[in-house]
Amino acid sequence: MTGSGTDGRTRVALVFGGRSSEHSISCVTAAGVLGAIDRDRFEVVPVGITREGAFVLERDEPGAFSLEGDALPEVRDDGSRILWPDSTAGRALHVRRPDGTVEPLGDVDVAFPILHGPFGEDGTIQGLFELIGLPYAGNGVLASAVGMDKHFTKTVLQAAGVPVAPWITVTRADRTDQAFLRRRVAGLGYPVFVKPARAGSSVGVSRVEDPSQLDAALDTAFAEDSRVLVERGLVGRELEIGMLGSRTGGPARTSAVGEIVVTGRAFYDFEAKYLGAAGIDLVCPAPLGDGELAELERLAVRAFEAIDGRGLARVDVFLTDEGFVVNEINTLPGFTPVSMYPRVWQEAGVEYADLITELLTLAR
Repeated sequence: MTGSGTDGRTRVALVFGGRSSEHSISCVTAAGVLGAIDRDRFEVVPVGITREGAFVLERDEPGAFSLEGDALPEVRDDGSRILWPDSTAGRALHVRRPDGTVEPLGDVDVAFPILHGPFGEDGTIQGLFELIGLPYAGNGVLASAVGMDKHFTKTVLQAAGVPVAPWITVTRADRTDQAFLRRRVAGLGYPVFVKPARAGSSVGVSRVEDPSQLDAALDTAFAEDSRVLVERGLVGRELEIGMLGSRTGGPARTSAVGEIVVTGRAFYDFEAKYLGAAGIDLVCPAPLGDGELAELERLAVRAFEAIDGRGLARVDVFLTDEGFVVNEINTLPGFTPVSMYPRVWQEAGVEYADLITELLTLAR
């Protein structure tokens, strides 16, 4: 895979940060990728996006974005600006310095967006790359947009015959008729989970045990998005399986299966995922019978194909007494070295650095 680098390496624009509430998690992911990417094969141009949406030239230093205790890293505006190619005729990047001078950064071969949440995981940055003709790792515009929005994910999966948890979608206008809204939620049966339609990393998510907790949970979710899902709480094992696109055009590849065992928390929340909070055990591989494993793999591939997935995804399911139920599809799952997605692939024999290489190979 000969690239644009002067030594033949593939030049990768690693894009991270972003405008969403998951900005810092994207930065932590960047630290992992910068520290693990195969430097014999890839040359990295780190492109940070500030919380205000400015594209800046960042440092190629993994330690600059590591998670240190409770301190969350971020992209800071140093006044530089990345200038993307102005057409499909070339792939040259430039940087405009704070004093106005413009410097060439050379051609790039592929973009690797590792942005979580809106304005990155939702098809918007993918649309930019499509417009300028730059190959990129991960899902396309459609799959990213559908996978980002839990309402439309469920709608598409349901139409494809994939079982999903019963839900209702709520707008702010729906709150004007409290009695009707509460009857609709009661129809799902408590407990319920209240989630922003377009957020990840469990940001804005609440478990609601009874009607007295509903308003506060809706307030929390509406702080993240204009539409909110209320889902029936399911009783069952919480399982996650990784997807990886095929090089040959065949069905997507599936990883080993991980299981989230909740022992001392209401659910697998942000603190447990990223800040090491107690009360969660991650088991990999999850103990499943051969028949269960085959059914889960089949269901995950069907879900991935239903949203027109490519590149990567993590499919989250519950194994209930009635069978498997898909909870959601993450088209850009947590990708730090200790996240579930790399872990389930490591169990399947694909190490973190090799996973990065494979995703960039698929992109090209």
